[in-house]
Amino acid sequence: MSIEANKDVVRRYQEAYNRSDLEALDALVDPHLVTHSLMPGLPPGLEGGKRAHQMTVASFPDLHYHIDELVAEGETVVERFTITGTQQGDFMGLPPTGRPTRFAGVSFFRLKAGKIVEHWGLQDGLTLMVQLGVFTPPGSG
Repeated sequence: MSIEANKDVVRRYQEAYNRSDLEALDALVDPHLVTHSLMPGLPPGLEGGKRAHQMTVASFPDLHYHIDELVAEGETVVERFTITGTQQGDFMGLPPTGRPTRFAGVSFFRLKAGKIVEHWGLQDGLTLMVQLGVFTPPGSG
């Protein structure tokens, strides 16, 4: 597939997550997806990714991924994104705060035959924890 076609798969992947249309992911992600950043205790592959999303949306019902930039070469697409959402449910043991959040992340996707087969992801969890009031940076208060 072309670089532009691979970028389009990643766009459609994020659109499906933004709509919580997890069935749409079946056409975009290999069921045996190898992910290098899945939360411990979740099943591997696409099923683990779907469960992680369901858990996150239970905490942040207005969760939204905004693609800031896509860069691609060969079978790899790199996405720089911003996540927004308001914590309205328990999140990793933290009761709802009602606080809005906005933080950045980067994902690397490897695609084969029009499907995502491998994923690496990194999100700015420190900024998220500061916004939720879990952590106060030194010198800020």
